[in-house]
Amino acid sequence: MRWESIQMRFDDVILGRRSIRGYKPDPVPKALIEEIIGLAMRAPSSMNTQPWNFYIVTGEPLDRIRAGNTERMVAGVPQSREFRTGQAFVGQHRDRQVGVAKQLFSAMGIERNDKDKRQDWVLRGFRQFDAPVCVIVTYDRVLDGSDDTPFDCGAVATALVNAAWSRGLGAVINSQGIMQSPVVREHAGIADDQVIMKSIALGWPDESFPANTVVSERKSVDEATVFVGFDN
Repeated sequence: MRWESIQMRFDDVILGRRSIRGYKPDPVPKALIEEIIGLAMRAPSSMNTQPWNFYIVTGEPLDRIRAGNTERMVAGVPQSREFRTGQAFVGQHRDRQVGVAKQLFSAMGIERNDKDKRQDWVLRGFRQFDAPVCVIVTYDRVLDGSDDTPFDCGAVATALVNAAWSRGLGAVINSQGIMQSPVVREHAGIADDQVIMKSIALGWPDESFPANTVVSERKSVDEATVFVGFDN
């Protein structure tokens, strides 16, 4: 099959992966998704609790989620994300948020005062960037309130997008596609004992989509790291 011939070194996956926001309409084989999920679930978790579960949606159910999510957001229905959103970013974190937005808008040719194109970009997020597959990451409600649980779900999400990239697939972790949780719950059939954490758009990258060329900047190791007790 297509993905079986793809082999990448670990460094190539980590350094080459980027968030994909434009996809080909081609379906993704279920067997490939199962393979990727199996790899992702080798991620570490606190005391091996493995709090994560995955609802993998495609086709008509995904179209209904896209439509319902978009319609409610455009109509001004307050967002209902189930995992806390926290405060708005400020300082250097806001600067990085603005920085990557500028990179994306530049690649897409979206001018600062072009409200229509900016709105279209926002709507793409509500539609899961029109990817053929949406992976909804949930965690067991009995663990709600645990700080370890979202940390563990972050680890498995990171492992998932890297595993996907190693098989030639693109992905982007996002929250826009699950802003309206009642819609997501209804059409994905999410069990009551699960809390919706994040969503991941997944599919074959459209290399002609300008935003897919964007590689977000990273702060340096020196900026992020404090070494203690080393000779040098």
